[in-house]
Amino acid sequence: MASKISKEVQEFVKGKLGWVATVNPDGMPNVTPKGTVQVLDEHTIIFADLFSVKTRDNLRNNPNIAVTVVDLNKFTGYQFKGKAELIDTGPLYDKVKEDLKKAPTPLPEPRYVAKITVEEIYDQSPGPNAGKKIG
Repeated sequence: MASKISKEVQEFVKGKLGWVATVNPDGMPNVTPKGTVQVLDEHTIIFADLFSVKTRDNLRNNPNIAVTVVDLNKFTGYQFKGKAELIDTGPLYDKVKEDLKKAPTPLPEPRYVAKITVEEIYDQSPGPNAGKKIG
């Protein structure tokens, strides 16, 4: 069942770097930064994959994914866990492709967009809620 991403967390994600974790069929983890993480709606986050062959291959074999987004200046963050769908055609892909053309640095066309149905959300900030499931 999808978790609801609160308005506060949706606002937090905007413009931040995310770290995406996947695993290959042999159980070897892969973590890679993504500068395109964004909230699509209250149950879904997305990112454009521009370079990560391992991430794509891992998600083709196992859709389970974790994405952690942090604000290093404030030492706050959230982790999202769920299942990813790889999209390489259609309206969502086209929208992300157009959005990337507006980036301040020229970027390649995305290989795909990962659309993640968020099943769990965890607080990654220091303090009494550190590591607690919040969604």
